[in-house]
Amino acid sequence: MYRIFFVIILYVAILFSCSGCNNSDSNEPLQNISSTPQVDVYVVESQTVPLIRKLPGRTVAFNVAEVRPQVNGIILKRKFKEGSLVQEGEELYEINNEVYQAHFDKVLAHLNCSERELQRAEKLKENRAISEQEYEDILYTLETAKADVELARLNLNYCKVNAPLHGKIGRSMISVGALVTNGQAQELAVIHQIDPIYVDLNPAVSQILQTQNSQNGNENRLPFWQDAEVTLTLEDGSQYPFQGKIKFLDNHVQKDTGTVLLRAEVPNPNGILLPGMFIRTSVVEGVRYNGKLIPQQALFRNAKGSPYVWIVRPDNTVEIRHVQVERMFGNTWLIDTGIEEGERIVVEGTQFLGQGVKVIPRNVEHLELKTSFDQSESSGK
Repeated sequence: MYRIFFVIILYVAILFSCSGCNNSDSNEPLQNISSTPQVDVYVVESQTVPLIRKLPGRTVAFNVAEVRPQVNGIILKRKFKEGSLVQEGEELYEINNEVYQAHFDKVLAHLNCSERELQRAEKLKENRAISEQEYEDILYTLETAKADVELARLNLNYCKVNAPLHGKIGRSMISVGALVTNGQAQELAVIHQIDPIYVDLNPAVSQILQTQNSQNGNENRLPFWQDAEVTLTLEDGSQYPFQGKIKFLDNHVQKDTGTVLLRAEVPNPNGILLPGMFIRTSVVEGVRYNGKLIPQQALFRNAKGSPYVWIVRPDNTVEIRHVQVERMFGNTWLIDTGIEEGERIVVEGTQFLGQGVKVIPRNVEHLELKTSFDQSESSGK
């Protein structure tokens, strides 16, 4: 009996001992949590920031000409290489001209006869052998003959179909031997003038209004349509070597999309740009003086979507600071109001922060702010 009682007491003592060990171990993480957290901070700097609006666009030919015949006939020859550059006035097609040549010879002979008739009439008029009315009729016949010759000459020349402008010609829509007619619906070929070339952009009305209403002492902002410079990025991500300028803003809003047509003119001497290509553009609309850029990861939003940052005060305690965001550039946000130059913003380590918590700040290293990422911007307002 005493032996059993002794064993029970020993067992209880061991349980209390193990419980004390567990309590000792459980205090360790609490001690770590209560320690002062370390955070990475970025010191805000004021700088001149170019205000760049990124917009998608499509290339459009500077001029387009649909080549059509102006006389009826059979195509005898095609004198251009499909897809090549043609010069203005260059012969593209030859149409059978036998009928038009014969008609020209006929009216030319009639003109020569009318001229001789006029010479005889002038002598008769001097002798008053013909009336004034007869003389006027002969003059009328001569003038009509001249007009007929000119028309026949034009039709004869139209048998050679020439390029109406300089540009790149597409494939031939008509083969040799085909019958063509004056004013037919089917074009023979299409020529696109692509140097220079247009790039059509479609900014939203809100973006147009933003440039008009954002003038203040810290900005030099120009409207889109006042010769703003345009940089192009091709579909493969490469930078186009030539810059363009905005030349035209349409005078109405597209009712289906709420956008306005904006047209840029871009040099295209090498023919890299073709009509219909998708282009990403960067339009320089102005300059922000004393602009404040912060890293993208330093900006947070509350449940209502309002943006804020964590600021480290001079006494190394943190506070939430609500800010107003202008837009995103690359891996940065351009802050409109809410922070000042020299203030420290928490970049990493915000998971342990609370209002008034004391921290150990550490200046962030190897953080490069880039504003030239080729991606669509997003507004933070």
